[in-house]
Amino acid sequence: MITTRPGYPRWHTASAQGPRSLNADAVGAYAAAGGPGVVFALADGVGDDPAAARAARIAAAAAARTPVHKGPVEAVLAAQQAVREQTLGDAVLVVAMPAGHGGYRIAWVGDARAYAWDGTTLGRLTTDHTLAEYFRARHQPVTPRMEHVVTTSVRTTKPAEIGTAETTSAGLLLTSDGVHKPLSGSGIRAVLAQPGTGAAELVDAALARGGSDNATAIYVEPLEADSTTVRFPVAA
Repeated sequence: MITTRPGYPRWHTASAQGPRSLNADAVGAYAAAGGPGVVFALADGVGDDPAAARAARIAAAAAARTPVHKGPVEAVLAAQQAVREQTLGDAVLVVAMPAGHGGYRIAWVGDARAYAWDGTTLGRLTTDHTLAEYFRARHQPVTPRMEHVVTTSVRTTKPAEIGTAETTSAGLLLTSDGVHKPLSGSGIRAVLAQPGTGAAELVDAALARGGSDNATAIYVEPLEADSTTVRFPVAA
């Protein structure tokens, strides 16, 4: 469902299992009393098993409940501590925390992504921590398999390896690779550019495009957006 409390952005999320045996994606969203806004987190379990799904739920919940003043890197580290203490599974993660300028501070590990969206322009805020990106940055050949091998994760990352970014945009999109790999940036923009669309339509479009993974999105509407409520099927 959508949150419409005064002073908070309108946001919604959707998730689908796709052809996998279970859904190992999870989302978290938390607004502390008196806090500056909502902290959003999206985690994608590494693997297709109960341990991966549990790791994603633990990571998303721990990250989302990290106090805003500690920052998004600390949210990833809080997720790491919780995952190490509570499960043998692992996950990738992206966290978005409200910033003083009205946008968001982002931190991530692995290939979960964040985008800024102002109703017209889609801007990617994260760079995948994958073997493919590692070799691509060094102008080396890349194979399709490398796109699916992450070089950082919640369990394994060191603080210096956590990616960070900021955006002044009030519109935000967090996705698991089950959304952004089948759709790409142009496909995501084409969906969001249609009136009244959001997380559910992105997930449906990704699966219709042949997505073979769990597909999950958190969509925080731009301030001028006037969208309708969609179901919120997965929460951490």
